[in-house]
Amino acid sequence: MTPTTSPVRVQATDAASQPERTPQLETLYRGFEQQLLVPLWTEIGELMPAHPLSQALPHRWRWKDLLPMAEQAGQLVPVGRGGERRAIALANPGLGGQPFATPTLWAAIQYLNPQEDAPVHRHTQNAFRFVVEGEGVWTVVNGDPVAMRRGDFLPQAGWHWHGHHNRSDRAMAWIDGLDIPFQHYTDATFFEFGPDEVDTREAPQRSRSERLWAHPGLRPLTHLQPTPATPLLAYRWEHTDRALAEQLALEAEGYPATVEPGHAAVRYTNPTTGADILPTLRTEFHRLAPDTATAASREVGSSVFQVFDGTGQVTVGDSRWSVERGDLFVVPSWQPLAFATEHGLDLFRFTDAPIFERLHLHRSHQSPQERAEA
Repeated sequence: MTPTTSPVRVQATDAASQPERTPQLETLYRGFEQQLLVPLWTEIGELMPAHPLSQALPHRWRWKDLLPMAEQAGQLVPVGRGGERRAIALANPGLGGQPFATPTLWAAIQYLNPQEDAPVHRHTQNAFRFVVEGEGVWTVVNGDPVAMRRGDFLPQAGWHWHGHHNRSDRAMAWIDGLDIPFQHYTDATFFEFGPDEVDTREAPQRSRSERLWAHPGLRPLTHLQPTPATPLLAYRWEHTDRALAEQLALEAEGYPATVEPGHAAVRYTNPTTGADILPTLRTEFHRLAPDTATAASREVGSSVFQVFDGTGQVTVGDSRWSVERGDLFVVPSWQPLAFATEHGLDLFRFTDAPIFERLHLHRSHQSPQERAEA
């Protein structure tokens, strides 16, 4: 290997923490480069910082900008083998143009034209769909047709066959969330094509998974073993909405029901374990009552939010934005996050927290004295 072919570069510097620059040291460093070796003493500042320093940056995408481009893609880009999905990924500006919202999370707007099919496939990546507006599409997961409507959260564990079909005369858009970057980085991905079209055109109001699992506090005796991912394929908006409204109502009655004043929140869970819906993804819904400002909070791991309804201000690190229905934004690891709203704000959130909790690397901190300003 010649010096020009080695990807390793070891630089001697005059920093106080570094050894004296001598010809002998330079010779040693060139030897390191040839043998593909990197000394810790030149890298420790970046490898072991005092706190997480994510390459991802806080960023917001406007729904009013995304949706017209998805509509244009619907006119120009067919859905079929090769692209598989008319999905447009959010590319974090700090990640060098990769189609990743954060180093571990993928988020995309997906668009399906009227009477159009998205072909069947399966992959090891865990996935979900969240619908901010519209209806008319059914996703078919292992042969089970599941309706998609505004406010619905639809998880789908890795290696399940799935395709979509739009039965309506109107196009529909939604967001996809997956752990693609995490599985890509760990070299763990598998993918397999299925049929060109979904295997059923049924369009029931309730899927088979809902008929079996969507009964609060009740579990079928035929399915008592825990599963690594939720068997429930649709968490309907009416249940989410009612749970959040009741938390705020209980708070108004003097009972401790909210995570902080005016801030109701729920987590989507696996009914067989009570844990997160997917092994690598956590999903939640947050509601801020009018005239609410949250405390600033930090946590290890990254998040993507979508505004479901309302308006407000979001502060992530040094960035501050006004947000409205459909807007998406990223919170990198250990960046402080705070919200404020005058008229109320509903937010869908997904994070990579289960990964860090399983590795015992999760950490969080809240600063009640630091609150967002409306």
